[in-house]
Amino acid sequence: MRVHLKTLGCRLNEAEIESWAEDFSSRGHTLVGEEDSADILVLNTCAVTQGAVRKSRQLVRKAHKKNPKAKLVVSGCYATLNEQETLTLEGVDLLINNQQKDQLVELTLQQLSEETMPHVATEPSEVALFSRGRQRAFLKVQDGCRYRCSFCIVTLARGDEKSKPIDDIVTQANRYHSQGISEIIITGVHLGGYGSDIGTDLYHLIAALLEKTSIPRIRMGSLEPWDLPQGFFELFENPRLMPHMHLPMQSGSDSVLRRMSRRCKTDEFRRLVAEARRLIPNINITTDVIVGFPGETEEEWQQTLDFIKEIQFGDLHIFTYSTRDGTKAASMPNQVSSAIKKSRSKALHQLAEASKLENMNRLIGETVDILWEDNHQLNADGSSTLFGYTPNYCRVKINTKQVDTLVNRITPCHIIAIENNVFYGKLV
Repeated sequence: MRVHLKTLGCRLNEAEIESWAEDFSSRGHTLVGEEDSADILVLNTCAVTQGAVRKSRQLVRKAHKKNPKAKLVVSGCYATLNEQETLTLEGVDLLINNQQKDQLVELTLQQLSEETMPHVATEPSEVALFSRGRQRAFLKVQDGCRYRCSFCIVTLARGDEKSKPIDDIVTQANRYHSQGISEIIITGVHLGGYGSDIGTDLYHLIAALLEKTSIPRIRMGSLEPWDLPQGFFELFENPRLMPHMHLPMQSGSDSVLRRMSRRCKTDEFRRLVAEARRLIPNINITTDVIVGFPGETEEEWQQTLDFIKEIQFGDLHIFTYSTRDGTKAASMPNQVSSAIKKSRSKALHQLAEASKLENMNRLIGETVDILWEDNHQLNADGSSTLFGYTPNYCRVKINTKQVDTLVNRITPCHIIAIENNVFYGKLV
């Protein structure tokens, strides 16, 4: 059968459809890039904000409208938290909740396919990854979260923590490398909690990946700042572990952090960032900030602005607070008005832009290794604009006529300038 996969939301959702793609391919089914040519449509939904819920509903409706003959399978956080609503959407044939995600392919084929095993099977993931044109792959290592931040709906949707064994993760990483993947991104709902249920931790996982694989680049997804095991920064002495850490702070005000039920105070975060920057050259620290959390006063908001200025993050993911039914924050008093949230968000975006440029300017004149991607733009003179990423996750572009020889390779590049928040460079 022909299968089309689509996802909304986080890197964990990306990692899950990578896994499903591999599983469908290994059973002999064909992955297709267009919805209208598929026999089965698999949608991985999101519910992190009300906007994500709305987009998830639209995704389901559009998919069915575009290909009403296809069997439609819906999974993810929106489908898990809103099962009855999802099942009433026109065209939905099967709902796989988050607790069943590991069996999605098997359940889909059992319930929607006339034949359970095709006559011809391909090597695992060979079609899956390359048909999607990727140089990097997301590798899911755990699911669920034992903490209950007062704003977070994802922990309710994902359930208890469940970690994959280290040997299984190493095997998957080596499989990706054998298929030509040059970079893996380690992801999870609560990545720093990896191993809490199987007697290990993130330090031992990353150490095993560095020791037992030779994939050129290993990158980590979002990490809660209170979760880092002792000695974790020492792992970055290996240049294959990329010097970029996304540490979601959510606010720069300790009183707001208490209402959020966050486990890291601003002073602890300051010390953590200072230690990381002392030990890891050119590390890029990025973060998440929620604007307009219930009860956020002008004084608390100013504390957040001052904190962001002080830390000088390389980039910010800015979220306007969205009420999520079922969370503690939804019933908190003094909800912030939309007008105030909009004004604060605009101010924070301006500050984030300035901070990002200040960090980028430090790399002007440096020579860094770039992993070149297969997306490029053809120029009038016959050259192409090719894009890639530095080890610390800054985007770079060059003009070249050597696209075919550069794609999915890591080569040194001299950083010359910044154009529209992207580095411009020349090959060394």
